[in-house]
Amino acid sequence: MTGAAGPDPRTAVVVITQDRRPELLRTLRILRDLPERPHVVVTDNGSRDGTAQAVARLFPEVELLRPGRNLGAVGRNLAVRRVRTPYVAFCDDDTWWDPGSLRRAADLLDAYPALAAVTARIVVEPSGEEDPVVAELRDSPLTGPDWLPGPALGSFLAAATVIRVDAFEAAGGFHPGLFLGGEEELLATDLLTRGHWLAYVPELTIHHAASPARDSTVRRVLGIRNTLWFTWLRRPWPAALRRTAHLARTVPRDAASVRAFAEAFAGLPWVLRQRTPVPARVEACLVALEKARRHSTARRYVG
Repeated sequence: MTGAAGPDPRTAVVVITQDRRPELLRTLRILRDLPERPHVVVTDNGSRDGTAQAVARLFPEVELLRPGRNLGAVGRNLAVRRVRTPYVAFCDDDTWWDPGSLRRAADLLDAYPALAAVTARIVVEPSGEEDPVVAELRDSPLTGPDWLPGPALGSFLAAATVIRVDAFEAAGGFHPGLFLGGEEELLATDLLTRGHWLAYVPELTIHHAASPARDSTVRRVLGIRNTLWFTWLRRPWPAALRRTAHLARTVPRDAASVRAFAEAFAGLPWVLRQRTPVPARVEACLVALEKARRHSTARRYVG
């Protein structure tokens, strides 16, 4: 996709990072060269590898936030509060937007006020192949109005989504209790509950060169734990108990899964205090998504 000439002031880009200096600097170089020339806000989640210092030196135009500790996904909330654009594009420190995609996303959000977020096609680098999760986005089991620019979604991928700032803030942003790992599901469900739509738009593209600096075990622990917390926070009790039992049967029988369930049950008091089951129309969407995910080959956090 090629963008029109000239900057586009409608969309800012928010990135969270921790101890991935080379990946972040590459992403910032690419973002700086986009035809849209977006304002970029980076939240450094307590890096100890000189990330913040390198950004300040090499990219003085980037707004750099240094909370001094790892806020997880809440680092995005902190950054969104600083933007003055109607839309914000999220990307990770190892993903970057294709030229013209931010402009096209803003065009779609301008055209459809009930559309809260658009998620892009994800291309894996350096192979250039589509990420396996793209097939799930494309084949979403949900149905939506005819005006949607692509398949209706029940969730989104924060590393590949442009979202309406006022909708994001009204829904509370990313929940601080989840920290990181599948944190999009709760926010997406709250957006649906508020009457918004989410869509996959294949003409938008984001590139992902997965960082080697990742701990897959920790990611799986957080993902299972957060799936349980989301389930208990928003699903009716019969569905929540059914989902919990399904996870208990299907996750790997290892120390990581035991840790995930232990952390989930330890958080049950705050989860119950904040529990707000979704309306029937949204629960129907969650049921459809749950059935589809049981056949998934691309789930990122749970088995």
